[in-house]
Parts: sequence; structure tokens; C-alpha cells
Amino acid sequence: MSQLGLTPKEVVTSLDKYIIGQTEAKKAIAVALRNRYRRMQLSEEMKEEITPKNLLMIGPTGVGKTEIARRLATLVEAPFVKVEATKFTEVGYVGRDVESMIRDLVENSITLVKKDKKNEVRGQAFNKAVDAVVKALKPGILKKKQANNNDYMKNLSSLLNPTNGQALGNIFNQESEVEEVTPEIEKSRTAIREQVLSGQLDQQMVTIEVAEKSPSSVGGNPAMEQMENLQDMLGQLTPKKKHKRTVKVSDALELLTDDFAEELINKDDVHAEALHKASQEGIIFIDEIDKITSMSQQSGQVSREGVQRDILPIVEGSQVKTKYGMIDTDHILFIGSGAFHVSKPSDLIPELQGRFPIRVELHDLSIEDFERILKEPKNALIKQYIALLETENVTITFTAEGVHRIAEMAYQLNSETENIGARRLHTLLEKLLEDLLFEAPDMQMGEITISQQFVDSVLGKLVNDDDLSHYIL
Repeated sequence: MSQLGLTPKEVVTSLDKYIIGQTEAKKAIAVALRNRYRRMQLSEEMKEEITPKNLLMIGPTGVGKTEIARRLATLVEAPFVKVEATKFTEVGYVGRDVESMIRDLVENSITLVKKDKKNEVRGQAFNKAVDAVVKALKPGILKKKQANNNDYMKNLSSLLNPTNGQALGNIFNQESEVEEVTPEIEKSRTAIREQVLSGQLDQQMVTIEVAEKSPSSVGGNPAMEQMENLQDMLGQLTPKKKHKRTVKVSDALELLTDDFAEELINKDDVHAEALHKASQEGIIFIDEIDKITSMSQQSGQVSREGVQRDILPIVEGSQVKTKYGMIDTDHILFIGSGAFHVSKPSDLIPELQGRFPIRVELHDLSIEDFERILKEPKNALIKQYIALLETENVTITFTAEGVHRIAEMAYQLNSETENIGARRLHTLLEKLLEDLLFEAPDMQMGEITISQQFVDSVLGKLVNDDDLSHYIL
């Protein structure tokens, strides 16, 4: 189920667990999501008139723009893709075309809808999986059977499958195997089924046949998509390839349940629902949008402005062809993001500027922000290093003064060298704990306190030496 019904306060509270500060950006995102939910409660006539108010997040690198997008994807459970504006090129140039972001969104929507549909038939699929595992653990007696003309299509499919290597002359005379189940085998299977269901055989190894998974589109390449479409058409003529795997019974049940659920769901229903879901609930996060302005120094001007003009009709609302059908982009929410340290939002072409009416500025991180980032978020950086070293029976403790000193150093380095935001903390912590991480396996057990003195002794010289800090930190 989509979580678009979350209140703005609930969205902000959820984002606060992972991202420190940037309250304005969180509020703007939360309001945009809630407006999508409100729109869905309206009449069809009114619903069509209300279009999303796209956002443009402006701020230096490392302050939380991409992290907000990443956490938002997990939170809303709606079709979501994050793309880099620099990956796209103008039509006629080598590279990804802008419509691939819509195709990626549809693929994401297919995955979400398919997951929901599979959950609906999971009970039925699980029963089939149990039967298959029991059959694998206690196979019947195989006997040969002469194929007749009614098996023509089946044998033809085998012929078309090059891995089977069937000869044309044997299409009508191919021998197949049938399973005979004696009363003794049936009785054994009943007992085994009870053991499988109770979990007694979870660790036992079993050999099963599972369907091969077809690879997804590579980089949104249209040529690859055409090849996949051809493979899908051929797939209708031939049965799905299966391969044998020897796994634990518990893993076999999961694999087979997924396979049987895939067979039970109606793919046409999945595709139709996914297209609707993507068009009505889809969110596309376009990162590095400042790099395609005319002021950017990243690439040629033709390509940059061309990308903007190619993105414009998609953001304005148009129809895009996908392998599952046409999709309207009128009600997809677009969130642009960029540092804009070389260029500014007004350097975007006017038409595109108008399609991002809500501007949110994210602020530079202060010493207090760095300190909170180290300690407060769920699975914060300090918590990660404590957990990593605990696997080696080494306990580390960070004092409040030690954490504050690390935050001060991060702020100082960002002020004096390149401002890379919270990413500076990764550099400092890795350098601070480098020797400890190296020695930990040989330390047996130990307790280490990371105090202000410890931080100064390891990092003080590096931070205060301009030459070293530029190259090492």
C-alpha cells in the first residue's frame, strides 16, 4: 500500500530519524506528498485540473538533498526513481535519452505492483511450493511414456529451445517420463509434508527446479528494450527455462513460492495497474540539475540546453511510450536538485524554471549539525563504527568532548578547503579509526575511549597542516 496518506508531520518525523536539520526542505516535500493524497480524494473532473507543484532543492553538496530523496523512496512506497541530469544527452547524441527516466519509473512501479499481487496469492503459492519440495524430497517412480500428436506444441517448444537440442524427426515420437506414486510413497510424502510445515527439515538440502529470471533493462537503452520485447514475444512460444539448484528446504520454499506466485498473477492486470500508479503517484528526483545550465562548465552548450529542452515536455506533461504501453506524465511529481554554486536557478531556460515553482534552499551545516549527525540519526556514523568493531570483540566509546572535537574539525576543513558537507565526517572518522580498524582482529578483547585528546593526537596535525589537509582530508 502507498504511504501517500501520511500527514506532513509524520513525513517530517520519519525524515528526522535519518536527516539532521533542513526543516524547510522536509516541510516542502511533506506538503507536496500530502497534496497528492488530497488530489486523489477529489472528483475526476477536479483531479485532472490539479497538477503537481514541482520542487527545486538548492544547496551545497553533502547537506542532505540526495539523502532526503533516498529516504523518501523508502517512506512513500510509491513509484520512485532518482536520476542524474548529467547522464542525459540531447536527442541525436550518444547517451541516455530523457524518456528513459519515465521507463525506469514504470519498471519501478511494475516491481511494486507485482509485489502486492504476489502477496495476495502467497498462501496458494506457498502450498504449491510445499508440494514441490515434498515431491523433490520423496520422488515417485519415473516411467517412460510415448508422446502422441496432442503433444505437438510442447515438443515444438522444446525444439525452439536450443538448450534441449530436439531433432525435427522426433517431434511426434518423443518419449517423455511420467511419475508413478505408490501408496507407500504417498504415505511417506504425507509425513514429510508435516515435517516441512513444522520446520523440522529447514536445514536439509534439497534439489529443486526454479525458473530463470530475465534480466532487466540495461541503463534504459532503447535498443536493449527492443531486444527484450523480442525476447518476450519468443517467450510466449517457449516455456520458461528452468535450472536446478541445491539449497536448504527453507530457501527452497521461498524460491518456489515466488515462482508459483509469478505464475498465478495476471500480468496484464499488473501492467495496467502499474502504468496508472506510475502516472498518478510517481516521483522522479532529478539530481545535479544545475550541471545542465548554460553557465555550467561540465559539457558543451548545445548538449546542456538541448537536455533542458528535452526534459521540458516531460515535466510539462506528455505521453511516453514504454514496453507496457503509453503513460501520461502530467501528474508525475518532479523534484530537481543542485548545488548551483557556479550557476543559479535563473540560468535554466525560462520554460523549465516555470515548471519548478517551489524553491527550497538547504543551508550549510554548522558545528552543532555535525555533532547531531554523528550521534542522533538511526544507525548514525558513530553507531556504525561501534557495531563494526564489536564484531571483533573491541568496544569503543566516544566521549561528548571527542564527538564535539570531530564536529569542529569537520566544520573547519569545510570552511578552509572544499565544502563537501557531511561527507567530511566519513573522511575524518575513517582516518581517526584507521589504526584501530587495522589492529582490531589481533587485539583479543579491549575497550577504547575516543576522547578529545585522542582525536587531537591522531587528527590535529593533519587538520592544522594546510598541505596535508588538502591531500589527505
